[in-house]
Amino acid sequence: MVTGSKKKVLVSDTLSEAGLAALRIQPSLSVEYAPGLKEAELAARIPGFHALVVRSGSKVTRTVIDAADCLEVIGRAGIGVDNVDVPAASKRGIVVMNTPTGNAVTTAEHAITLLMSLARKVPQATLSMKAGKWEKTRFQGRELAGKTLGILGLGNIGRIVADRAQGLKMKVIAFDPVLTKDRAAQLGVELVSLDELFTRADAVTAHTPLNEQTRGVVNDAAIAKMKPGVLLVNCARGGIYDEGALARGLTSGKLGGVALDVFVEEPPGAAHPLLAFDNVVCTPHLGASTDEAQERVAVEIAEQVAEYLTAGTITNAVNVPSVSREAAAKLGPYLELAHKLGSFLAQVEEACPKAIDVECVGDPAELGPKAVTSAAVAGVLARFLDAPINQVSAPVLAADRGIAVRELRSASTKRYAHEVVVRARSDGGREVTARGALGIDGTPQLTRWGDYELAAQLGTHVLVVLNDNKPGVIGAIGTVLGKRSLNVSSVQLGLNKTTNEAVSLWNLDSPLGGEAMSEIRKAPNVARAIELRL
Repeated sequence: MVTGSKKKVLVSDTLSEAGLAALRIQPSLSVEYAPGLKEAELAARIPGFHALVVRSGSKVTRTVIDAADCLEVIGRAGIGVDNVDVPAASKRGIVVMNTPTGNAVTTAEHAITLLMSLARKVPQATLSMKAGKWEKTRFQGRELAGKTLGILGLGNIGRIVADRAQGLKMKVIAFDPVLTKDRAAQLGVELVSLDELFTRADAVTAHTPLNEQTRGVVNDAAIAKMKPGVLLVNCARGGIYDEGALARGLTSGKLGGVALDVFVEEPPGAAHPLLAFDNVVCTPHLGASTDEAQERVAVEIAEQVAEYLTAGTITNAVNVPSVSREAAAKLGPYLELAHKLGSFLAQVEEACPKAIDVECVGDPAELGPKAVTSAAVAGVLARFLDAPINQVSAPVLAADRGIAVRELRSASTKRYAHEVVVRARSDGGREVTARGALGIDGTPQLTRWGDYELAAQLGTHVLVVLNDNKPGVIGAIGTVLGKRSLNVSSVQLGLNKTTNEAVSLWNLDSPLGGEAMSEIRKAPNVARAIELRL
């Protein structure tokens, strides 16, 4: 029987039994298996579920995400997440995970298989033989040894392709805008510009994600730069190669052959122009389709989703930094500290910033500065937004509002070895700062606010009082709280010696209420009193 405390997981694509078992074995999870749901069906089914596990079949559109009322994580069994609206998920604070290495070997092997089939015309010769013919001269192929293979993208799959191609005694060159030449050299690969790759390669294979930078990267202009008879392989994503340009290159004879496992529209349809060419080899998106790979990615994504729901561990997320179970345990208190510092500044300063800097010192800088920065931004924005916000949605929502966010890292300071500093700037250039560290008991503490040095605990209900540094203020506030039975768990004081203004932070066990706040604000020498909920 499913209890109300269980997290609900919906699996809307076919998943191996081993993958389902990895979810069902968790006593805190309730799993519903409903493969084959269309967009409208998925949108109708998703309310009430905390996790969604998909492969490439389910389309997790904005409509589906908007219909989800408690979705926390989307797990994609496989590397590609183009069937998931990642920006929409990020805006809602939903973690999107994939399995970037689970089908890497399988896809790389398929790319090499297609290249070999193209070079030796294996599919065409097979069809000829089955038709009762013996056409040795018609299907004369070419050797790959000694030829140059150009790889677009040296990620997990691209690197395996490079390794296998080197085993075939091919020379490997590659274009990858985020890889250094030194790292490429360690892989035995020459890193070149895109134009140089097009002009030098005897064969080209794509292993990049599909985005605005890679869409149509192999087009008419690129093909014009290539060697006559070049072979093109795509096992990555349909659209990286311009299909119209491929047809024109085949018609002109510039291209020696094309091998495709992916198309812009899948299935492409019997009338697709590329299917009419004898020197086109194609497969129905089989790159990841081996028994071993499907089992592996199913188990991996199931374990990742279960770990996130049960322990908060983030693995292979595409929209938030991944954090291991061990790091999550250490990082968690700093995330809480950063969120409370951001929330503190937003509430006491009463201004929506146009820029936020988050400086991580010591452990926060080592463990997860991106996550700490996002937590602080979430704390600031929560003051101004009605919708729930977390470290996943915070960067997206900040960018939507034109708020510049900077992540800074520093070595240990003289006073605190491990610290988080949040600075916010408004339109007029006014900057406000809150610094914090963890107390001996691991709880978040405010160590400095503007010119006030403090060691104040940041609990849930906090009363902040600014006053002239004169006797009687603390007693007057204590009297107001005492006669209403409002318990004080701690109180900390700070003094601005230049202006002789004092600040006190009162941690309360419960909210103040309007009457108490009104009386405190009327107390002698009190300049300002604010009730915070952190």
